[in-house]
Amino acid sequence: MRYIHLKSPDQFLEIKLKNAELPILKVIGAKYIEQWLNKHPKRILELVKEVYLAHSQGRTVNPDSYFLRIPNSDTDRFIALPAVLEDEHPIVGIKWIASFPHNVVQGIDRASALLILNDRRTGYPLACMEGSAISATRTAASAVLGAHYLHITPGHIQQLAIIGCGPIAYRTLTLLVQLGWRIGGLMLCDTVPERAELFRKKCSRLDVPCRLAHLTETIQSSDMLIFATSAVCPTITQVEWFKHAPTVLHMSLRDLSPEIILAGQNVADDVEHCLKANTSLDLASKNAGHSRFIDGDIADAITGRIVPDPMRTRIFSPFGMGILDLAVGREILATADHRSILEMPDFFPTPFQQEHITHY
Repeated sequence: MRYIHLKSPDQFLEIKLKNAELPILKVIGAKYIEQWLNKHPKRILELVKEVYLAHSQGRTVNPDSYFLRIPNSDTDRFIALPAVLEDEHPIVGIKWIASFPHNVVQGIDRASALLILNDRRTGYPLACMEGSAISATRTAASAVLGAHYLHITPGHIQQLAIIGCGPIAYRTLTLLVQLGWRIGGLMLCDTVPERAELFRKKCSRLDVPCRLAHLTETIQSSDMLIFATSAVCPTITQVEWFKHAPTVLHMSLRDLSPEIILAGQNVADDVEHCLKANTSLDLASKNAGHSRFIDGDIADAITGRIVPDPMRTRIFSPFGMGILDLAVGREILATADHRSILEMPDFFPTPFQQEHITHY
């Protein structure tokens, strides 16, 4: 507590103030974040599971994602994902992520992002973190969690197919391997053969036998499929390709035709969120005139209210929720090696109430 005396023409005004310490803004870059993510695969999966359950219990705020489209471009976009976690350690934040698919032609990543964490009590920003690695890893963890609860043989995949050989698919594959999933074989398919070949070479680090294949063979021969493309509308329309009832991790959300969706057992991370933005679920809902073909949210699968159907293709569609980024970012911030953090103690201005005042 302190006193400031404001001298006026006719009186002395005494104001009692409580000085709250301003936070020191912390900046954490990709190098340390990547190290942390690779070191804690089990914890990441636990965090994603905990957040899904908290969401089902109403302990989160996760509004619609906000899309900023770029004029004269069908693919380039920015997405803002604000969110609140109201759990034991409340946190507020936002992920601001750009998606520019043509970046890969220039040798840089499609996605770039920042994650901002804010103090729940004061609103002040606490940290600015590289967000694309966190985003990709929490997306991968979401997919792996869906696989655990929907695949007929959890922990074992006879033949895994990857359609769309980019960072998201590689993160998912890596996380499966880190968590001990046994993968008998891996088939790769991409519209750009060079990307598939690069992916194949990267797989040598994971000790998973893999080969490039055509789309038809890739889908029909695999008991688990990962779709991680940049498709903006359905390109897979052949219902008969899925007659063997595989598990589908539909991470890119827009590859499958409404007919395939309607024939499958569908689970989303959040049903309401997935029924928008022309996702395959959204298109299927418009075609059917209802959304009863969606069995429920991933929390329903976690708690056993949804049982995987071995006779139908099980499709998990994670739209992506900002609360997942918050949970992972908060954990990294709480456990980070201080030598890997850039601290900016003078980032915020002196509060108006605390400015030194002598007289007018």
